Amino acid sequence: MFLRVAVILQTLALFAAPITAGLLLSTPGGRTLHSASAYTVFAVTLVHLIVAILMWRPGGGSPRPILYAAGMFVLTLAQVALGIAQVKTVHVPLGVLLFGMSLLQLSRVPAARRAGEVSHAR
Repeated sequence: MFLRVAVILQTLALFAAPITAGLLLSTPGGRTLHSASAYTVFAVTLVHLIVAILMWRPGGGSPRPILYAAGMFVLTLAQVALGIAQVKTVHVPLGVLLFGMSLLQLSRVPAARRAGEVSHAR
């Protein structure tokens, strides 16, 4: 459940980033909002990585989500660096890729089961 929440928050933060990018281009305070959005994406991807590690080690789950979370974190670091360097030709497509990858991961993370459901594994 915690992993799904982390991926949902990550996806929402990545969804908000291009909105604030539009504000960056159109309003005087847009730079501050886009910067805050970037810090939020960074923080949420870091939380996602930590949750993935905690779900694996003590919880005994699969290590596969760690690889995805680590990849997202590294790409987010690259995204921040490209944004600071104002390399828009790579920054914008990488942002689209990050959002797409987050949506893909969201579709793969199982939803929490309700208390009344019975699992029928075969």
